[in-house]
Amino acid sequence: MAANNRRMSGKKGAQVGSGGQRRKGLEGKGPTPPAEMRKKHKKNRIATAKAKQAARRPVPRGRGGKGTSEMVVGRNPVVEALREGVPASTLYVQQFIDNDERVREALQLAAERGGINLMEAPRPELDRMTNGLNHQGLVLQVPPYEYAHPEDLVAAAFDEGEDPLIVALDGVTDPRNLGAVVRSVSAFGGHGVVVPERRAAGMTAGAWKTSAGTAARTPVARATNLTRALESYKKAGVVVVGLAADGEVEVGELEALEGPVVIVVGSEGKGLSRLVGETCDFRVRIPMPGGAESLNAGVAAGVVLYEVARRRG
Repeated sequence: MAANNRRMSGKKGAQVGSGGQRRKGLEGKGPTPPAEMRKKHKKNRIATAKAKQAARRPVPRGRGGKGTSEMVVGRNPVVEALREGVPASTLYVQQFIDNDERVREALQLAAERGGINLMEAPRPELDRMTNGLNHQGLVLQVPPYEYAHPEDLVAAAFDEGEDPLIVALDGVTDPRNLGAVVRSVSAFGGHGVVVPERRAAGMTAGAWKTSAGTAARTPVARATNLTRALESYKKAGVVVVGLAADGEVEVGELEALEGPVVIVVGSEGKGLSRLVGETCDFRVRIPMPGGAESLNAGVAAGVVLYEVARRRG
């Protein structure tokens, strides 16, 4: 009888035998995942099959004007890449993944942007795709970047009735420096960036992120031979100006910056290579009264681009 009274009592809280689970059962489980993520849904089976097929497909190597496909691996890097608008073709999500805030945000960002395929894949497939890296169940595929031809940059400027303003990078291998240069070129009205095909940074996800979205409107061209590309610019009437710590003239004194110009920036350690340095019409230096020996490529390019923009009004 005492047990019956206990079950019929008006007291709030967990009842005998409930294990305190009733209140938890009333808690929401968050938004409904997309069909591709629901285990028994038809779209889930299709997406899984496509993911396996795509994972086995070899990554294309860059030829002509295209780079190579790239994988962004890990929850934080994937979310950051999606936030910064890095171009992406496919978001791979591991089956039975722990659905934390980063996973939910990645799915939401991919859905909002559109054009990004969402595929669920078993962990072994993601391990194989990433060569065993710690992907944490999220992998973002970045499509090959379509590089412009160096001559296209000059032609586009002349077509707009403007004097070309281009930055060429010689031996710069850090993608973040490339992204910073792209951002500066965009900020100061430049017409593009030229990079060598070999031993140089390319337009990776890291470069896209550093460019803060400006890579979408500022072309990057890739030259098979940078020296020949600079010689071609000279034939088109563009002055080639190289930055060097021992340059013969200070950047603020060079009148050639007022006309069509390509600014060549070398690596922070080695500077301009010999052949590139010999190809330059002028070698200029940036005065640094504070005593620093050099600036990184992104900062050096920004200083000279500002001077060009100031002179051009």
